Amino acid sequence: MSAPIKLKALTKSIWVFHAACSPCNNCDIEILDALTPRYDLERFGIQLVGSVRHADAILVTGMVNRKVVDRIKRVYEEAPKPCVVVAVGGCACSEIIFRDSYNACGPIDKIIPVDAYIPGCPPKPEAIIMGVVKLVKALRGEK
Repeated sequence: MSAPIKLKALTKSIWVFHAACSPCNNCDIEILDALTPRYDLERFGIQLVGSVRHADAILVTGMVNRKVVDRIKRVYEEAPKPCVVVAVGGCACSEIIFRDSYNACGPIDKIIPVDAYIPGCPPKPEAIIMGVVKLVKALRGEK
């Protein structure tokens, strides 16, 4: 099977693993809020899974510090390929307030390849849904 067909298959029912890289938990709360019946991300076929080995996508939140670098690389390597990585929140996208911290190792795209960014501190559920819809359209090859 070719790679574009596999990527199109990911758009039907995306199983997501949530990797928290030392977050303040605001992004995590907004992700869980997006999964509640009020916003209902499950209508797009998105479901949280407990193991990265069953995941089609990895949601990364929080600042990457020195302890997390090796762990997030291992999580990415254990994920079945093709795997989509989404940076959620300002800390994962650009480190915002932690940029000059002694323990910060850079945004997540310096550690593992990132396919989509959802900025905000914290991003609202509407922004998370919009980012997911844009990602699904990109995987399908639509504009």
